[in-house]
Amino acid sequence: MEGTGMTYSVKEMFLTLQGEGAQAGRPAVFVRFTGCNLWSGREVDRHKAQCPFCDTEFVGMDGQNGGQFTNPAALARAAADLWPGGGTPYVVCTGGEPLLQLDTPLIQALHKVGFEIAVETNGTIVAPKGIDWLCVSPKAGTELVQKSGDELKLVFPQQNSNPEDFEHLDFGRFVLQPMDGPQIVEYTRSAVEYCLSHPRWGLSLQTHKWIGIS
Repeated sequence: MEGTGMTYSVKEMFLTLQGEGAQAGRPAVFVRFTGCNLWSGREVDRHKAQCPFCDTEFVGMDGQNGGQFTNPAALARAAADLWPGGGTPYVVCTGGEPLLQLDTPLIQALHKVGFEIAVETNGTIVAPKGIDWLCVSPKAGTELVQKSGDELKLVFPQQNSNPEDFEHLDFGRFVLQPMDGPQIVEYTRSAVEYCLSHPRWGLSLQTHKWIGIS
C-alpha cells in the first residue's frame, strides 16, 4: 500500500463529535478531502453549482492537519495519530466529495490501523467495498448511482427532490435534515411534520452547529 501511486489531497483533519445522522454524538476523526464534482467550492461559482446550499469549505489544503499524502498508509497513520485511545476508532471521510479520492488501498490502510470507516457522499459515484457506514445525501438534479447503503440523508426541502422518490432504494435508514440558512426554523418545522406523517423517515439535526464545534 505504500506504493500505489495515489496522492490524497486533504483540506483538514481533526477529532470531533459526529454532529448529524444516526452516529450523532460519536467521537470521530474527520478527514475532509478537497474537491467536489458538484461545485468548485468557490463563491463566484455558487450560482452554477449543482449543490448551491453546500455549507462546507473544501478548497485547498490549508486547514487543520491538511496537506497532501503520497500514499494511503501515510494518511491512515496521520488520522490514527489524532485518535486519543480507547473505544472503537472511528473515521468519517467527507468533503467535498470523498469518493473522488477514497479508494480500496486507503480503505485497507484505515482498517489496518484500527478504524471503523464512515463515508458521507452525494451518491453520484459508486462506493468501493469495505466501507463500514455509508451515508448518501442525494442532491436534486444529479444522477444518483449509489442506491444502497446504511443511511440516506436528504437535505430538506429541495425543489424537484421529494422524499418519496427515494423510498424504494436499499437503505437501512431514511432521514430528513432541514436545510440550514435564514429559513431554518420553517424548514425544521416542515421536516418534523413530514416525519410525523411519514414514519419511515426520521429527523437529522446538525447538533455540532448548536454546540459550536466543527
